[in-house]
Amino acid sequence: MNQTLYLRQLALGPMENFVYLIGAESSPEVAVVDPAWEVGAVEQAAAADGKRLSCAVLSHSHFDHTNGVPELLERHDVPVYAQKAEIDFSPELRALGDALRPVEPGQRIPVGPLELTMLHTPGHTPGSQCVLCGGALLSGDTVFVNACGRCDLKGGDPEQLHRSITEVLMKLPAETKLYPGHDYGDVPVSSIGRECERNPYFRQANVEAFLAFRSRPR
Repeated sequence: MNQTLYLRQLALGPMENFVYLIGAESSPEVAVVDPAWEVGAVEQAAAADGKRLSCAVLSHSHFDHTNGVPELLERHDVPVYAQKAEIDFSPELRALGDALRPVEPGQRIPVGPLELTMLHTPGHTPGSQCVLCGGALLSGDTVFVNACGRCDLKGGDPEQLHRSITEVLMKLPAETKLYPGHDYGDVPVSSIGRECERNPYFRQANVEAFLAFRSRPR
């Protein structure tokens, strides 16, 4: 049976982050993606919609996407899913202990009657991932509206990021809605088709052009 997607975008914190609640409209269970900054606000938003937090999903390990996890775990006994490659990369994630659940590329995580598909999209970090469900892509810091994530920080790799964009994200249907990890663009929600037309990082023909564009003075 087809399920109507429940998806709520929450703008929280001082770094223009988006935190997401995602699940099925028909179910009270939702996942929180990248719980950071204001756990109480996330809980209130879920409760206002008659939802309860059943798990957390991390797009990657950077502080501005994970700083609410310890507080979340103090208040909710839920699993926290991250790519195995990111757990291997991040001692901060490993410190979460038994709540942490490693996932493999393409693994599906049940949330009520829906499943979230974990797309491994390295480049920003080794274990960066996007969450795909019901025609919606939650892209973390892999790509933003009209931009992409940094790859000059520890664990970053521009060649991997180019492959993640061209070999994973650009192969999704054009109508796939794009929900970024930060409010950096002209709109808070885009689509893969729109990014293919407007995002300069989607329009570089090969990795050499991608690297040259990234290194160009701004």
